Amino acid sequence: MATYKKRGFKPKNKAEEVVLDEQNSTTAEVFTTLDESASKTEAWVSKNQNYILGIIGAIALGVLGYLAYTQFVQKPKESSAANELYYPQQFFDRAMTDEVAKDSLLNLSLTGADGKYGFLDIIEEYKGTKAANLATYSAGMAYLNMQNYQEAISYLEGFSSDDAILGALALGGIGDAFSQLEQPEEALDYYEKAITHNANDYTAPRFLYKAGVVAMDLGYSEKALEYFSRIKDEFSKSPEANNIDALIGFAKK
Repeated sequence: MATYKKRGFKPKNKAEEVVLDEQNSTTAEVFTTLDESASKTEAWVSKNQNYILGIIGAIALGVLGYLAYTQFVQKPKESSAANELYYPQQFFDRAMTDEVAKDSLLNLSLTGADGKYGFLDIIEEYKGTKAANLATYSAGMAYLNMQNYQEAISYLEGFSSDDAILGALALGGIGDAFSQLEQPEEALDYYEKAITHNANDYTAPRFLYKAGVVAMDLGYSEKALEYFSRIKDEFSKSPEANNIDALIGFAKK
């Protein structure tokens, strides 16, 4: 138990004198130890001063270098890449509404034209930028629509995003590619990933429906019933909810 010594305290007897002497002795030892530790620390700092200053200098240079790189290299690179992305994206968007010229437009979106970059050029020339990441997604979707499923999987797997819509669409796109390659187990796996990525009203019912259909083909009736029931219960206003009762009925058989 700690003791508190009042200022001006005087021992009343021999026993109290002994206790007081012990306390004073202990306090002196503590301060002596602290003084010795401080001296050793000062000596170590003095001995290794150049080394310490070198580390501090290296850290400072690293921070300044990072800030300079971000300001004078990365930011201009991001801006340039974003500008380049606008051109091939126009071809891609047109392809989605023009069935006749779809393949040629998608090819132009990938390779570019008239000296302008396509998605593949942006991926190569602007690595590490947000635009290159988006170009990776668009390239994967372009290949998917061109029925080049292996390339579609490769590029969509290389895309990374926490975005609720794009992240789910990329995962679902991989599922579509595997489905077309007649690999239903892999397709179902990616549809499930797309569902869990984000339960928004656009992508969730879409991939719940696809997952349910693939599960039915694989003979996983309970899984199919779970997916179809979620559409009915959670996304009743979605297009996928049309005739969902019939699919639920099939899954129950």
